[in-house]
Amino acid sequence: MPSTSPLLLGATLLGGIGLFLLGMTMLTDGLKVAAGRALERILAAWTRTRLHGLFTGVLLTALMQSSTAMTVAAIGFVNAGLLSFTAALWVVFGSNLGSSVTGWLVAAIGFNFKIDAFALPFIGVGMALKLTGEGTRRGALGTSLAGFGVLFLGIDLLKDGFEGLGPQSLPAFGTDGASMALAVLMGLLLTIVLQASSATLALVLTAVAGGMLPVEAGAAMVIGANVGTTLTGILAAIGATSNARRLAAAHVLFNVVTAVVAMVLLSPLLRLIHGLGVWLTGNGDVVTQLVLFHTSFNALGVLLMWPLSGPLVRFLLVRFRSAEEDAARARYLDHNVAAVPELALQALRRELAHLGHCALRLASDAARLNPVTLHWPAPAPQSDARLARQLQTVEQLQSQIGAFVSEVSRQPMPQDVARQLPELLRIATYFDTLARVMHHVGQQAVHTLRPPVPAVTIPWAPAAPATGAHDALLTCVVPVFTAALDFFASDEAGGTWLAEEAHNAFEERYQAAKAALLQAGAGGTVDVAAAVDWLAQLSDLRRAVEQGYKAGQHLAALPALVPEK
Repeated sequence: MPSTSPLLLGATLLGGIGLFLLGMTMLTDGLKVAAGRALERILAAWTRTRLHGLFTGVLLTALMQSSTAMTVAAIGFVNAGLLSFTAALWVVFGSNLGSSVTGWLVAAIGFNFKIDAFALPFIGVGMALKLTGEGTRRGALGTSLAGFGVLFLGIDLLKDGFEGLGPQSLPAFGTDGASMALAVLMGLLLTIVLQASSATLALVLTAVAGGMLPVEAGAAMVIGANVGTTLTGILAAIGATSNARRLAAAHVLFNVVTAVVAMVLLSPLLRLIHGLGVWLTGNGDVVTQLVLFHTSFNALGVLLMWPLSGPLVRFLLVRFRSAEEDAARARYLDHNVAAVPELALQALRRELAHLGHCALRLASDAARLNPVTLHWPAPAPQSDARLARQLQTVEQLQSQIGAFVSEVSRQPMPQDVARQLPELLRIATYFDTLARVMHHVGQQAVHTLRPPVPAVTIPWAPAAPATGAHDALLTCVVPVFTAALDFFASDEAGGTWLAEEAHNAFEERYQAAKAALLQAGAGGTVDVAAAVDWLAQLSDLRRAVEQGYKAGQHLAALPALVPEK
C-alpha cells in the first residue's frame, strides 16, 4: 500500500466490501433477468428427486455467487407455488454447499492472479453488452459479467487493506472456547450486517491470507457466517405461505445443526485438512485449508440431513398451519360414515358443495386479476401465491373425495347409490378442471404487462373513447371477463335458471369478442400476436365456464339432499 494511514486503510476496506456486494448484486440480478421464465422450467425439471434438488441448489448458487439470494429465491418459488416444499428443501441444502464455490474462486483467482488484469476485461465486455442490449437478455448477461469483474476488484481492495493493516491490528485469537465463541459471533454479526455470507467469507479469507487471523479463528467465523445467513431467509418468510415459513425453519435447523457439528469437529477437521493439503501440494496454504474446511462441513451437513430429511419434513408439515390448509381438510367425510352408503352419499354431496365453493372462489379471484374495466390495475401483492394456495386446497379436497368414493364403493350398496357415485366423481373432476384452468388464467394475468393508467380519473365524466392498441384490445375482452364473473357468482348461488342465463350471456360476449379480435388483428388495428394471446386467454376462460356449467347442471340433476340439522 502506498500509505499506512488508518483512515485510508479503513476507506479501502469499506470500498472493498462495497465493491464486493455491488458485484454480487449485479451478478445475481443479471442472471435472474437473463434466465427469465427458463428458471421456472429448470426448477420444475431439475428438482424431481432430492438428489436433483441438491445439485440444482449447488449449481444455481455457484452461478449467482450467493446462497442467501438462492435461499430467498427458493422461498419465493415455494410462496408462488412453483416449487413444492420437499423439492425446495433440497435446493436450499444444495445452496449451502454451493456457497463454497465463492471460496474456491477467491482462493484460485484472488491470491494467484493479478486481479485487475483478470477483472477489468469482464467489466469492459459486460458493460458493452449491457449498453448495446438494454432491456434484453444480452444486456442482463452483460450486467452479470460486469458484476463478476466488480466482485473481484472488491476482493483486490480487501486484500490491499488487510495487508496494510497488518497482524497487530486485531486482538489475538486463541484456540480456547471463549475465543472460538467470539469468532463465531463476529462471523454471525458480520453476515447479518452485510446480508451476504459470501462477503463474510471473502473478508475472512483475505484476513487469514494477510496474517491477521489464525486459521482456527477464521474457521469459527465462517461457521458463524453460515448461521447468520439464515436471517435473510427468516425475513423473506414473514407473511409468506406456510410452506415458505417451513422452508425458512428448515434452513435455520440445517445451518444450526451443521454449525454445532462443525464446532465439535473443528480441531480434528482442520488437522485432517492441513495434512491432506501438505500431502497433495507440499505446503499448508491457510487459504486453501480454510476453503476446504468450509466445503467439508457443509458437505457433512448434507450427509447428516440425508437420513433425517424424512422426519424433518413430517415434523415441519404439522407446524405453521394456515387457514388455507385447514380449508383443504374435508368437512363432511368420515370413515365411520363410509360404512353406511346412504349417509356416505349425503356426506359426499356436501363435500362436493364445499369443493365447488372453493373452485368458484378461485375462479372469481382469477377473473378479477384480468381486465374487468378499461383501467386495468396492477395485481395485488402475493396474488399468484394466493391462487396457488387456493388451487392446492381444491386439489387436496378432490383427492380426499376420490379416496372416500373408493372406500364407499367397497361396501355393499343399493343400486341408486351405486349409480350416483360415478356422477359425483364426474362433478368433482369438473370443479378440479375449472380450478386448474382458472389458476392458469390468473397466473397469465399476473405476468401480463398492463397499459399505463391515466393520472386522473373523474368518476362522473363520460367514458373517453378507447385509444391506442392497448385500449382496443381491452375494449374487446373486458365484457367477456365481466360476463365470466357474473357466471361464477350465479353458479355459486346455486340457481340453475340464473346460471344458464349467465352462461348464455357469456357465450354471446365470447363470440363477439373473438370476432372483434380477429377483425382488429387482420385490419392492423392491434398487434396480431397480442390478439392471438388474448384469444388463447379467452379460450381458456370459456373452457373454465363450460366446466362450471356442466358441474352445476349435473348437480341439479341429482336427487335433493336431506336437509342438515
